[in-house]
Amino acid sequence: MKVNFQKFYFFPFLACFGLTFFQSCDKEEEALKDENFILYQEAVSGNYSMFRNGDLLAGKGPSPHGSFKLRFNDLASSALDSAGNLPVGAKFPQGSILVKDIYSGGNLTLHAIMKKDTTSEFSERGWIWAEYKPNGDIEYNLDRNGQACVFCHGNSPNRDHTRVFDLH
Repeated sequence: MKVNFQKFYFFPFLACFGLTFFQSCDKEEEALKDENFILYQEAVSGNYSMFRNGDLLAGKGPSPHGSFKLRFNDLASSALDSAGNLPVGAKFPQGSILVKDIYSGGNLTLHAIMKKDTTSEFSERGWIWAEYKPNGDIEYNLDRNGQACVFCHGNSPNRDHTRVFDLH
């Protein structure tokens, strides 16, 4: 009886490859879940300064967000001028976080987040983009690389892809 060693070794190889591939996918999914969790935690905790004294601002233009309050972490705040605006041509420093808390009917419904991170695999135009419900559930995942965001935000490259300073 002749044994075909190619077939004999092929199936264990295929099984090991498949197991490694699926474990790798699980690890990537877990890493993404961890990054989403960390960004959400950064957005809902920590020291933030309110834009325009925390006033509820109406969405303008083609904004999908509606009424909102905007918050800046300390790094982002350090880039703002005395009027609370990012000067034309200025850039936010690495690690800056902007959180747009979106309201409907007086209730917080969403956190839309931009974090300046030029090194992240999820970064687009120097920012990572995500949206979370108040309970932390993901509405817009980091791994979408801001695809639904950069079209509008790209219209404001003179203020580091932020729109609020030109609209409010």
